Amino acid sequence: MNGWNGKILDIDLATQTHKSYPLDMEMAKQFIGGRGLGARLLWDLVGPEVEPLAPENVLIFTNGPLTATGYQTSNRFSVTTKSPLTGTVLDANSGGFWGMQFKKTGYDVLIVRGKAVSPIWIEIKNSEVTFHDASDLWGMRVYAVTEKLGQDNNRRNVLCIGPAGENLSRIAAIMNDRERAMARGGPGAVMGSKNLKAIVVEGSGRPEIDDKERFKFLLYETRKLLAASPLTSQALPEFGTVVLMNIMNNIGALPTRNHQETQFEGAEDISGETLTEKYLVKNASCWACPIGCTRISKTEKVEGEGPEFETTWAFGAQCGINDLAAIIEVNSLCNDLGLDTISAGSTIACAMEMSEKGYIDSDLRFGRADLLAGCVEDIAYRRDLGADMAEGSLRMATKFGHPELSMTAKGMEMPAYDPRGLQGQGLLYATSNRGGCHMRGNMIGLEVLGLPKLIDRFVVQGKSSFVILNQNSNAAIDSLVICKFTNMGVADEYFARVLGAVTGIQYATGELIKTGERVWNLERLYNLREGFTNKEDTLPDRLLTEAPLTGPSKGWVSHLEPMLKEYYRSRGWDEYGVPTPNKLAALGLANL
Repeated sequence: MNGWNGKILDIDLATQTHKSYPLDMEMAKQFIGGRGLGARLLWDLVGPEVEPLAPENVLIFTNGPLTATGYQTSNRFSVTTKSPLTGTVLDANSGGFWGMQFKKTGYDVLIVRGKAVSPIWIEIKNSEVTFHDASDLWGMRVYAVTEKLGQDNNRRNVLCIGPAGENLSRIAAIMNDRERAMARGGPGAVMGSKNLKAIVVEGSGRPEIDDKERFKFLLYETRKLLAASPLTSQALPEFGTVVLMNIMNNIGALPTRNHQETQFEGAEDISGETLTEKYLVKNASCWACPIGCTRISKTEKVEGEGPEFETTWAFGAQCGINDLAAIIEVNSLCNDLGLDTISAGSTIACAMEMSEKGYIDSDLRFGRADLLAGCVEDIAYRRDLGADMAEGSLRMATKFGHPELSMTAKGMEMPAYDPRGLQGQGLLYATSNRGGCHMRGNMIGLEVLGLPKLIDRFVVQGKSSFVILNQNSNAAIDSLVICKFTNMGVADEYFARVLGAVTGIQYATGELIKTGERVWNLERLYNLREGFTNKEDTLPDRLLTEAPLTGPSKGWVSHLEPMLKEYYRSRGWDEYGVPTPNKLAALGLANL
């Protein structure tokens, strides 16, 4: 069967041994790869008795059948684990080059289990696996480790953690290709808990394609569609993801000063337009990506990738800061230390509000750009207040008696879209299986950009059907694994067709979306098994009860409750948010 390599590499760090065995191809057909396959394997490997930072937790790295084929954005890969930040099922994915290189080693899945006695790093050259002492690397930052281990995008790719992961910060990222982050939910802490510093891959294989002529035609068609889309051919290449800053601010849905407001007076200063005008060096792309949304930015102190919109917002509007140079520099620092920029920025904003209200003894105040870098370093090294912030905003705010000031869903810091001005986005955050996350079915296309059509962002009734469709589609895309920006110019049917061309298995569009629904329901089952209930499908009280006093979203709160009831019903779940036996049977999940 083409597309998949058909092999799993299973590594035990405690014994420094490894084995390979066949991938269950029925499982692969049912869950495809990436996020879906990772969730299915996690279900079998990590139960509710396992703590996220215990040796019994696993890291599951997965690619997909399209990875390394040359199809547009077929560079991505996933890591799946139990989240140390939320306790939920977690997958995080990344672009760049590492995923493509891992696929070329001949494996579809890498399972890392156990804990090494002392720091190690792993080298995978095709089928050869070597364990190396990492004592000299432990304590080093990401850029230095990446260089020392021989990063070369065309041949050799490095995945590693920084000091944040080593110090078990619950918001630590796994970094690959120097500046690419698998950030959300703290996977870097899981890697650090295993004394695993890095995984280096070199591969020489190439995935087989079942119907090469059909594949070439679909590749050509996809390129035409991406070139015809204003977003993927103009907005993203010209301004990057930060193009959204002024858009979100203008509609009154840009969370500001820890979600106390929905517009930021300094938005123009930190916008994509300003970034392009003052700090942009050039564009860059992941492997096999024609969009090129990556920005190489430069200040007097740093030069490197980013910052993306979410990062610029997190350290910008959320912290009341309009110093774009400081934001670019703290983005680079987070990459070097291995931190999730969304959670780091939002946690700092939470601490700023708590400090201003006298709940903690700190100099932190909204607008203090001069304190950002030191604060981020304190988080990575668990120094002073940074030791509490390293736990994420919910644990920090709870410790000091004010959990209501943590802007999280299921313990994960929410990103740059305020649910009071985007009703569907609020429902998405509340129901996301990995916690407050926009990448689980982002409603911005529908509620703001008009992709594929524009719907009223304040409407409540009927909104759940759009959220569900987006969630299922996104779960399928994450299982392929390709970039969601491709979906902004290319319909799901093309992904189903190219999957058929690569694998020889004919997938209809409906079957692909059903795969996404299967993945979503499996993740829900995992969280239920972990003890989560419908009570966790909620938002911070601020968003449910405190309406903005000014701006286009003035007077609005998130009307979550009626949307949630409709959502459960539309999902085929009971009133408590539990998938019904009929729904599980229809998705092939009844025997789990």
